Amino acid sequence: MAASPPLSFPWLEFLEELEEGVICIDSEGQVVLWNSRAREFWRPDQNLKELPSKLQEVLKKNAFPATVVLNESKITVSRLVNGDQTWLILKDVAENSTAEEGRLLLQTVLDSLSDAVSVVDEWGMGLMINRAYTRLTGMTEEQILGQPANVDIAEGESVHYRVLKTGKPVKGVPMKVGPYRRDVLVSCAPVIINGKLKGSVGVIHDISEIRRLMDELARTRRLVRHLESRYTFEDIIGRSPRLLETVERARLAARTPASVLLRGECGTGKELFAHAIHHASERAEKPLIRVNCASLTDTLLESELFGYTEGAFTGAKKGGRKGYFEEAHQGTLFLDEIGSMSLEAQARLLRVLQEGEIVRVGESRARAVDVRIIAATNADLEDLMRKGLFRKDLYYRLNVFPIHLPPLREIPEDIPLLADYYIHRYGQEYGRLAVTVSPSVYNRLQQYDWPGNIRELQNVIARALINLGRDQSVITDEHLLIPFAAVPKAKGAGAGYRGGSLKQLRQAWEKELIEQVLNQCGGNKTEAARLLQISLRSLYHKLEQYRCGD
Repeated sequence: MAASPPLSFPWLEFLEELEEGVICIDSEGQVVLWNSRAREFWRPDQNLKELPSKLQEVLKKNAFPATVVLNESKITVSRLVNGDQTWLILKDVAENSTAEEGRLLLQTVLDSLSDAVSVVDEWGMGLMINRAYTRLTGMTEEQILGQPANVDIAEGESVHYRVLKTGKPVKGVPMKVGPYRRDVLVSCAPVIINGKLKGSVGVIHDISEIRRLMDELARTRRLVRHLESRYTFEDIIGRSPRLLETVERARLAARTPASVLLRGECGTGKELFAHAIHHASERAEKPLIRVNCASLTDTLLESELFGYTEGAFTGAKKGGRKGYFEEAHQGTLFLDEIGSMSLEAQARLLRVLQEGEIVRVGESRARAVDVRIIAATNADLEDLMRKGLFRKDLYYRLNVFPIHLPPLREIPEDIPLLADYYIHRYGQEYGRLAVTVSPSVYNRLQQYDWPGNIRELQNVIARALINLGRDQSVITDEHLLIPFAAVPKAKGAGAGYRGGSLKQLRQAWEKELIEQVLNQCGGNKTEAARLLQISLRSLYHKLEQYRCGD
């Protein structure tokens, strides 16, 4: 039984009204479409092998147009190749069809296609285009027909010319076409007539919308990363061995799921390191939630960390609310100033870290959470533990991967780099471009102790730019306004100034002071670091730097 033509083609109804017979064959050799006029010349079946032998010979020889006799009717056969489809147009010779009518038929078929089609002759001059082509490129027939094949190309090389040169089809070449530079993919195939290359037919797929959506997705992802993890390791400025060692240790931490404890003085960049570790971890596409533990009272802390149900307390939001742990699920929770947590809050936090689940305020059901913890503190946690103000079990849970961030005074070689960065950054904000720095400024910045670390350096640079006169473009010492504190005299310096730079005098005094405190503590370095109010790591660094005790 002859198969019925598929009814899903939108142009089938139109083809039924044509005087010519139309047959469409797919790449598998199956007849997928024909009209009533074609059935007058041939009884259709799905198998191409059951086409009349004379039509099969024409297809094998690629001899188009051709004249054959079918069902005692003398007909002409023309062919149009569109991608993987082959269209046969059958015309009764007795009807005296003109070449113009054949051209109109081909044009009608082309115009019915949703993809843009371009046909050129053997010399690469435009022969035919369809309506979809003019819509896509924004160019008219007058601008294309009779013009070179590359007249529509805004970026890229003509695929038509490549096909005409090689005689082989080309698929999926990206380029931009038309005055609006639309992104397209072009596929072309040779047109063979009587065994000779007579031109090229190209199908142009519009991908500009896909490209726009991909770009929008990329921008959205960048925005999400900006909102959730604003900084990467590339944002950390400095080349000193001490800082590079710290960055390398943080990179190692990013590759593990372990809890990280960032330690350092105020303003040393603990939040920047937390963002960078998250961004370089496997959780980078998930949220990074920051919690300032010092800003939360015991009453607020539980509901903020673990969330609450509707009606859990007076003023509770309708429907309840997720806590920070749930918001950070599969991501990272950055607990800043962890040393300021009360013992009660520490106990609740420890339970979550041990059990991997939270219970909302006003609810009895436990909810599983998968959160990576990065904690930060400028407090001496060991001293707090000795005083009973910080839980030892929580300390060991958090201190799996400790990272000590050096204060600015311990990496003076990085200060000029940081100063230049902030001069450029704030210069753009304040409209003070092309500002330079006097060499003496760098020396003075490196000699200062920076108790406020990078935050203080930012403040000093910003004020220096503000203090620049309207016609000034060089920052000098007078613009800095650094509040240098008085430096105690080194041993033997009571008789007056005996030479040496401020840096040398301060280092001599610092070495003497450390040796005095160590003697006072009987060599106990932990106690000495506590009295000096510096970290134990900083003390060891200074001992090595000044060779104390040698």
